[in-house]
Amino acid sequence: MSTRNWPRQLLCLSLGMPFGTAVACGPDFPMQLLDNRAQSLAELPEGNFAFEVNRLGQQVAGLKPTTEITLTPYWDSDDNGRPYRRQRAEAEANELPEGLRAKVAELRALHDPQQVELQGAELPAELRLYLAGAVAFDAGDNAQAADYFRQVLALPAEQRKLRSTWAAYSLGRALAAQSGAASEDPQQPPEALQTQARQAFEQAQQLSAEGFSDPLELGVASLGEQARLAKLAGDWDAAVQLYANQSRLGSGSGYSSLRQLAGELKAMPNEQLQAQLRQPLTQKLLIAYLLSGIDGFGSKQLNRLLQASAGQHLENADRLAALAYQQGDYDSAKGYLQQAGDTGLAWWLRAKLAVRDGDKAQAAEAYAKAAKGFPKDEQWGARETPDWDYEAVRPGCRVNGEGAILALDRGDYVQALDLLYRSEDIYWPDAATVAERVLSLDELKGYVDANVPQPAPVKEEEGGYTPRSVATKLRELLGRRLLREGRYDQAAAYFDTPQLKADAQAYGEQRKQATSRWTATGRAEALYGAATLARHSGMEILGYEMAPDYAWLEGSFSLGNEAVQAKPFLEAGELLRQQGSEAVPNERYHYRYVAADLANQAADQLPHSSQAFAAVLCQGAGWVAGTDQESALYRRYVEQGPFVQWAEDFGRQCEEPAFDQANKRYLTEPLDAARTALRPYKAQVLPGAALVVAAIGWLWVRRRRNKA
Repeated sequence: MSTRNWPRQLLCLSLGMPFGTAVACGPDFPMQLLDNRAQSLAELPEGNFAFEVNRLGQQVAGLKPTTEITLTPYWDSDDNGRPYRRQRAEAEANELPEGLRAKVAELRALHDPQQVELQGAELPAELRLYLAGAVAFDAGDNAQAADYFRQVLALPAEQRKLRSTWAAYSLGRALAAQSGAASEDPQQPPEALQTQARQAFEQAQQLSAEGFSDPLELGVASLGEQARLAKLAGDWDAAVQLYANQSRLGSGSGYSSLRQLAGELKAMPNEQLQAQLRQPLTQKLLIAYLLSGIDGFGSKQLNRLLQASAGQHLENADRLAALAYQQGDYDSAKGYLQQAGDTGLAWWLRAKLAVRDGDKAQAAEAYAKAAKGFPKDEQWGARETPDWDYEAVRPGCRVNGEGAILALDRGDYVQALDLLYRSEDIYWPDAATVAERVLSLDELKGYVDANVPQPAPVKEEEGGYTPRSVATKLRELLGRRLLREGRYDQAAAYFDTPQLKADAQAYGEQRKQATSRWTATGRAEALYGAATLARHSGMEILGYEMAPDYAWLEGSFSLGNEAVQAKPFLEAGELLRQQGSEAVPNERYHYRYVAADLANQAADQLPHSSQAFAAVLCQGAGWVAGTDQESALYRRYVEQGPFVQWAEDFGRQCEEPAFDQANKRYLTEPLDAARTALRPYKAQVLPGAALVVAAIGWLWVRRRRNKA
């Protein structure tokens, strides 16, 4: 069995899943579209909330995508802001000269901003004023903190390169905090303070975009702060837009905030929700939430309320059609699709509805248009199917996969492989099934030769793992199939590594020599050589990519080996092809049985009394331990073979066959057989033979005397 490194994507998803009697536990496995073809064509996978809301986001000029810094909680984290404070300390340590680091840390520990000014008099003005404001903010004096941050921003630009973005962001926070405490103070109306806070956050974004120091990515963080203030002011559309902008830049805070907003929308009373849904972006947010199936697909009543609120917003028509389809409201889905235009999602839904109506030709045409309608890089993320498999949803690939089902149904097998092959790793098991079990060998070879050139060598990654492309896997699948079907001269070229090429070449040469060598011993030696390669390199050069060997999983797991039966969208021609391409024998690790059979054929060429006869049967029995084939090989040895010392542990403690010694047995074995045949008649034959010899001797002597 193979010793290749286990594919990383399966190890990362290990959760221990039951798979009947074949697999007790193991990783999750990818969804196979061909397992339940009718279901694959009928279902519409749930969308991805992050993808949907990022579609709503707009690029903020100058702001860069976030790093892991933004993914860490800030001041309001569960552990009192310690992660944020650690990041801030690291940023200051990296940014400031060594001589200032200890001084800044010392000043941050103070509780009086005036003491900061006195003890930090030797610091640059931007650092001294910013630290004083930070101490005031920590002490809860938001007005004084805001004043210090304004002083920082009032400095000439060349004197505030390090703390401009920090000061603008912190000013917004101080003003936002003031607005919360100003509701009872008529001199400080909260609306005015919130307006000033939003302006400060906008300034933070601008300063970050202009290149002022922003190691904590506060320009992106300020989008979320600005959105929170917009929501407090009742402007949900503005809040959604700002959070979506933040999420598009990679901020987990923006994503989680939008999920929270959508959950709040869903929980609102109908009258209140209806008022909120009049805002276009708020409406799109709820559509994204429901389409993603985060909390189920919502009730039909909620969907109807959303559809009623949508009115004539035609840009949402394909999403509304998808929601209706997921709810089983196919008439409404058709109605929305009339207004949905030529988006990939709209054509995908049209294809599914055509399948429901039994119009396969129209469905195939719609699938082709849907595949062109989705950008190649569009990804909806991973999902778990109802059967507990996983699927990395790339809608363009999924559309091609469903189109392949219809291609199989109409007998266009090569096109089906082509559509599945385009999905790369996502639907590789389906592509392998078609390549291995449906296409004829010549059809597969023709497709590979025309479309799948040998990939460039791939560098080994850390830990000895070498990723294998789908092109490599398909070419090696063809190489193994060529060897299994006896086309030895063509096979080696399709294997990827020098070692596999050498093993494939050697196996083919041994199989050819098994019929071409002159002597029986030579033929036996070639058969045994092929058997040894089949046993020890069989997964790599002979194994089935799918059932029964699962070379795709390197033989570590079996997903079952059920006989192919008729089912929807599996037409008679394909059924016959699949039934005719089963492994022989159709058992897991079938190449071990092939190896044992070759060893048995080697024994056919050897004298039964030779050590080599016993050894090849012993080795073959060990390769299929615990099977009926092992028992048959042992019975043959007992009935036909010679006594050997190691036979008491037959199949487990075997000698290598001595083929050179077996040649002598071709001469001695017939004489041994004659002696064995005459031995029961020894008592009767020998006296008679002695009398005959004596009589011949007496006659000879008498004849000599007469002549004399």
